[in-house]
Amino acid sequence: MSLSPLTGIIEEDKVFVDFGEHEGKSILEVSDCHPEYYSFLIERKEDGQCTIRRSKDKTFRLYVSRTLN
Repeated sequence: MSLSPLTGIIEEDKVFVDFGEHEGKSILEVSDCHPEYYSFLIERKEDGQCTIRRSKDKTFRLYVSRTLN
């Protein structure tokens, strides 16, 4: 089993984007159809700006925090 650079041990088809134009798409779908956006999300994770939360409906949602400088 390999780790996802974005979701870690959670399978990419189980985590959904919860913002922006790709809202509702799985991370797996984003990686296949929008590789440049997938790279952007990985960069945000490396900067500590991504969070995966489990919703009340037991799905995993990816959020990117916006910080002010």
